[in-house]
Amino acid sequence: MPDQPGKHTGRTTLPLLPVGHNTARSALTCRYRCGNACSHDAPNRSLNPYFGDVVQQVLSRRGMLKGGAVLALVAGSTGLAASPAAAAPHSGARPQRGLDFTPVTPNTADAVTIPEGYSQQIVIRWGDPILPGTPLFDALAQSAEAQAGQFGYNNDYMTLLDLPHRHGHQLLVVNHEYTNEEIMFYGYDPANPTRAQVEIAWAAHGLTVLAVREDGRSGRLWPVVGDALNRRITATTPILLTGPAAGSDLLKTSADPSGRRVLGTLNNCGGGVTPWGTVLSGEENFNQYFANAAAVTDPVTKARLARYGLPTGASQRRWEEFDDRFDLAKEPNEANRFGWVVETDPYDPTSTPRKRTALGRFKHEAAEPRITTDGRVALYMGDDERFDYLYKYVSTHPYKKGAGRAAREHNMRLLDEGTLYVAKFTGDSPAAEIDGTGKLPVDGEFDGTGGWIPLATGTESHVPGMSAEEVYVFTRLAADKVGATKMDRPEDVEPHPHTGRVYVALTNNKDRGATGKAGPDEANPRTGNKHGHILELEEQRSDAASKTFRWKLLLVCGDPNDPSTYFAGFDKSQVSPISCPDNVAFDDYGNLWIATDGNALGSHDGLFAVPLKGAQRGHVRQFLTVPTGAETCGPVITEKRVLIAPQHPGESDGATAEDPGSTWPDGPGKLPRPSIVTVWKDKRR
Repeated sequence: MPDQPGKHTGRTTLPLLPVGHNTARSALTCRYRCGNACSHDAPNRSLNPYFGDVVQQVLSRRGMLKGGAVLALVAGSTGLAASPAAAAPHSGARPQRGLDFTPVTPNTADAVTIPEGYSQQIVIRWGDPILPGTPLFDALAQSAEAQAGQFGYNNDYMTLLDLPHRHGHQLLVVNHEYTNEEIMFYGYDPANPTRAQVEIAWAAHGLTVLAVREDGRSGRLWPVVGDALNRRITATTPILLTGPAAGSDLLKTSADPSGRRVLGTLNNCGGGVTPWGTVLSGEENFNQYFANAAAVTDPVTKARLARYGLPTGASQRRWEEFDDRFDLAKEPNEANRFGWVVETDPYDPTSTPRKRTALGRFKHEAAEPRITTDGRVALYMGDDERFDYLYKYVSTHPYKKGAGRAAREHNMRLLDEGTLYVAKFTGDSPAAEIDGTGKLPVDGEFDGTGGWIPLATGTESHVPGMSAEEVYVFTRLAADKVGATKMDRPEDVEPHPHTGRVYVALTNNKDRGATGKAGPDEANPRTGNKHGHILELEEQRSDAASKTFRWKLLLVCGDPNDPSTYFAGFDKSQVSPISCPDNVAFDDYGNLWIATDGNALGSHDGLFAVPLKGAQRGHVRQFLTVPTGAETCGPVITEKRVLIAPQHPGESDGATAEDPGSTWPDGPGKLPRPSIVTVWKDKRR
């Protein structure tokens, strides 16, 4: 019987602060979200060069205005010109369309704090029922069976899809990244979890597909419990492996000698929506769920496991004690079956999700599509790890428009046949001008050119010494070999819906410039980069199939009073402080919205908006903050509402179910519960 709320149990506890913990996130978040990734050496120990070593050509632009005059582009470039430096508009300047709100002041309130003149509503919380016959959430009577029919834990990426034949209804699809058992269960002992707790956690991972009903007069949304489209996908749902690596010996296990069928999806973080209406979900920090990599003796296998950061001893959650597939000593290939992009058809609750091996295996943060000039599908993907890479996939065959069966069957194969690329960036300023302080080079911007290096096409490898199957299963090693540019944790990657420019959230990298680590370069210009930056990339001829691109840093985040920060040339005295960009999205007017994770400026994480054109380009303004211990996930920005997914509220150092770090959303005496929130502007009277 679980202990009653408020009773401390004398359970075994883990150290609050792991050795080397020096991130703005709580140690509790670091343990359960990513297995203390930042407390260990980054898995990328390759010696491939970084910017300071690969600058091929330096353009002399010292005669240009440092403030950012419009620059001529090198021959053959895409047209991504520098924006004129913003003339410092007065504080009463007319806001960009879609951004008519008074910025929220940075704060530490245990609430979702929104602008004056806006309202909010909880749409759904962890444990709320979505399937018929599922009980209401009861913190003292949780079960795996109930959780499999309830909204999952730690909501992350989400999308809101149309239901064309159901007026006033939409389809909400949500990722559930990870579980934090210490604040989910009363009496939880990290050293001795119970089978019931483990099976509840398995059921709380994965995805939720949920029909929602709209309020025609506001931005409210209500779950349609028991709707025929509602679905939970969990850590035990059967999923197909498809594409060129499916059936590989590298993916075979004793439970699946075919190498084509895996149970479940884990650590689902960022995602995307395909032009044919399916949802893509990226498996990110999957490594933390496995154990005992040290028991593997084969040196090649051992090196591959190390490159993906697999734990050498017991896992944090100890799932290996309840299912052999999480024990690498017994099933060394099981980990190879995670770290993929999962494609799900939300309109068909009987369909089997598919892990698309042609998209490569790494810590996927996103998979956002764009149609190429000749009609093919390109996907942009980040690998969320210090010193890892930015990727692109381009399908071999074109996308077919239409909702007919033939078109749909054709499109459902597009992510199995194509070319996988990794990015290499080159700065256009002398290496001596990139000194690690964040000081702008003489030309006034961090910018340059780049190229996409092919890794594999179908069954053909482009990487010497690696087969195509090895490239797909061990994509990080392939990218190491071809000399890709080491980035500062490339997280969400989103193409702009109007311009096609691609925006990359680089969250942070405390190890940039540390002894023995890659130093600053023009795309990652600060040592000890704790605040992150936003990169803007434009393909040559604005074609997503291009092999070359131009790029620039839109934002170098942090305190506006810090000389190392940069806001696209905008007057820094007028912007909101922003730290650790994570997810990005766009509104109907083309403004960029940025959700943060790990704010290192003393405020809670939040959601920010920034115009990308005109005199206010770079004018960052904070729209909201999230509760104590939470990060801002989602977001979805529409004409009617802003949807966010506050994740892991109450995940503060020392927090437990008995002594929670937050009372959001249900108030004192209740467990904190990750939830979906909708925010809308009040109608003017």
